[in-house]
Order: sequence, then C-alpha cells, then structure tokens
Amino acid sequence: MSRSFLSSLFAFLLTASLMGGTAFASGAQYRADPASPPSAARLVVREVVWKCGAGGCVAPQGNSRAAIDCSALAREVGTLRSFTVGGQPLDSAALGKCNAKAR
Repeated sequence: MSRSFLSSLFAFLLTASLMGGTAFASGAQYRADPASPPSAARLVVREVVWKCGAGGCVAPQGNSRAAIDCSALAREVGTLRSFTVGGQPLDSAALGKCNAKAR
C-alpha cells in the first residue's frame, strides 16, 4: 500500500473517532437542566448514561417512558428546571410530577 493511502486512511479513522464524542451530544434525545450541578460529569441512572456539564445533562432515550427516566434522574441529582424529550419540553405538570421524586 502506498504511504499516501495509509496517511489518508489514518486521517479518516482519526476524524471518525473524534466525531463520535460530539455525535452523542447532538443525537441526544433527553436534555435536563438540574437546579444544582451534579457532582459527576457522567451518571448512569436506570441504564441511561447521562453526560453532564455547565449546560445541563444529555442522554440517549432509554427503554423506559420519559416520565420514569425523568423521575429517576431527579432522584439522583435533585430538582430539574427542565426536561426535554426529542426537543419537546415536559409541561409544568409533568415536570412537577417528575420533581416530586427529587432528593
């Protein structure tokens, strides 16, 4: 194989691996805004892996209903200011029910 081909292949693989981390955040189905920052940047709650930072927490949609995953996260991190599923925020009644489980 030519050196040019190998260099191109390496560059492609490196780019693909670096893009994998950003694809997670952009493809997230759940977004949550905790009232206080979580103590960890990565949380596993009911088999849903949450990545948290200054802008809140994101995760792929779990196998449970969104209301259950919301309550489980609130139980772990405390009151949530918002919880969004696929770009649609929970209404105030659903968010209140979710936060009833907060620690």
